[in-house]
Amino acid sequence: MNNQGFQSKNKAMNILENEHRYLRYLMDEWHAIVLNFEKESYSDQQEALADFRNLRKLLIGFLDPLKNHTDKEERFFFPMLGTYIGLEQGPILSIEEEHQEIDAYIGHFLHHTLGDLEDLSIKEMKVRTRDAAEAFEVLMVHFVKEESVLFPMVDRVMKTVDVDQLTEELNTLIT
Repeated sequence: MNNQGFQSKNKAMNILENEHRYLRYLMDEWHAIVLNFEKESYSDQQEALADFRNLRKLLIGFLDPLKNHTDKEERFFFPMLGTYIGLEQGPILSIEEEHQEIDAYIGHFLHHTLGDLEDLSIKEMKVRTRDAAEAFEVLMVHFVKEESVLFPMVDRVMKTVDVDQLTEELNTLIT
């Protein structure tokens, strides 16, 4: 590990890894609410409803940074690495499918929490948070796969000139 605490040895992957850290920070905020529903921590309807609404708000706020991050990976990182390891099968294809799965879970949650939420019982709110819980789980495994499988591949297979180009392309904000 270098002195910034990144696992990767190159700046391009450090950018993506740093974005993962930021996304994990945001995820921790909304996942805490999901865990409260899973643990059945709520007895007061209004408190549960306030947190449920906050969960929805936090997930909506999470979407832009997540989408900006995944767009960067799909537009720059995957195609560049794919020239070395292929795109039709293997880890890149699997990772791209996870992007779709994450989008589906969050989208499903948001779709099923549109409109007036006043009449939802605590039990119904708990059921609806399952999609957010699944999104969290897929994201956590997804980040580990990228950081332990794809990112190290860059150091092993990619030419320095391509890593330098990738660093320039990835060096944008996700917020």
